[in-house]
Amino acid sequence: MNNGNQLCQEEQIAAYLDGELDAFAGALFEQHFLECRLCNAELNAQRLFLRELDAALTLAPDLPVPSNFAQIVAARAESDMSGVRDGGEHKRALRFCVILALASFALLGAAASKAVVFSGRTVANQIFGLFGLLWTTLADAVMGLTVISRVISGGLIAESPFAGLAALLLALGVVLLSILISSYHKRHEMLLSE
Repeated sequence: MNNGNQLCQEEQIAAYLDGELDAFAGALFEQHFLECRLCNAELNAQRLFLRELDAALTLAPDLPVPSNFAQIVAARAESDMSGVRDGGEHKRALRFCVILALASFALLGAAASKAVVFSGRTVANQIFGLFGLLWTTLADAVMGLTVISRVISGGLIAESPFAGLAALLLALGVVLLSILISSYHKRHEMLLSE
């Protein structure tokens, strides 16, 4: 609010009403609001508000409160909770929990299905790769034994109708010899460990 040369400040009105201004500042403000009708109107409006507020706070309604008011409230609260303690309520709550758990597992499963499928494919690829390696190794060993047996049998036995039988017997002998050597080493290790 600007009234001519003087600058009006509303916080001075509140300070004046609260008695926070010193004697000199209070006298200057009283002189100002006698001359300034805006400040005078604001001062009267704030005084009216303070009176109404004071009247509303001093006229507290007398409500009769029984001496055992807290006990009455607690008893009513307990009786209102009787439906929660019902056995049917527990069953319904359990059903809702199961339904929510199943729904959450379904949603998690849908979200994680790509990761599970990818992991399954990775494991399957590794297993098939291992079986492929074993198959290739076994096939190469059989082919190598066949070539070796033909070479050896061709050098020892001339081309005869029994050359294939001799090669088979030689291969069988090599396999039996390796089994015997393996069992010897196992037995020897067992004797050392006792």
